[in-house]
Amino acid sequence: MIQEKSMKALDAFLDSAQKSFSSFVDSIDPKPCREAAQLILDSQAKGGRIHVTGIGKPGHVAAYAASLLASTGNPAVFLHGTEAVHGSCGQLVGGDVVIAISNSGETMELKSTVNAIHANGCKVIAVTGNPNSWLATHSECTLLAGVKEEGGPLNRAPRNSVNAEMLILQALSVVLQVEKDWNPEKYVRCHPGGKLGEIRENEK
Repeated sequence: MIQEKSMKALDAFLDSAQKSFSSFVDSIDPKPCREAAQLILDSQAKGGRIHVTGIGKPGHVAAYAASLLASTGNPAVFLHGTEAVHGSCGQLVGGDVVIAISNSGETMELKSTVNAIHANGCKVIAVTGNPNSWLATHSECTLLAGVKEEGGPLNRAPRNSVNAEMLILQALSVVLQVEKDWNPEKYVRCHPGGKLGEIRENEK
């Protein structure tokens, strides 16, 4: 039987998530999103591509972000955060842009990956909760995704920070989708299956 303290922890987390999400949305500066989008568009104009990477939970966010970008007019691929320095940097071509996600911006493995990315002639867009982090200072552009607390027991496991990372990347995808004039017909072409692949009456 579920303990009462577990339900109290759930209530506390939901309260934390609501406050963190609202505060983060209010704090978003649109200028870095514009700069990141322009960096990507300039790269694409020269044949460059988008890659997204991260370590641990941000690695899962990276895979989602790459899929979201690809499905909304901006082909992107996932770059494994640690395999990158063991051969996967071979997917990079000079002029590409890599979005690197790390809440602390200080993860040792990601530092090695970012150094390898730059060594391969690519530019980096940081997504981090720390504007003064190593990642932020070693990137061409920084999208802040900071929260005051993670919420949940111990306040350690990535929860609220993951929500922030996903939201800022979703915001970037919106800007890029509009810049690519991704209309219903183009969207459906990439979603031939399921309800998402249907043209709605108000879109005809």
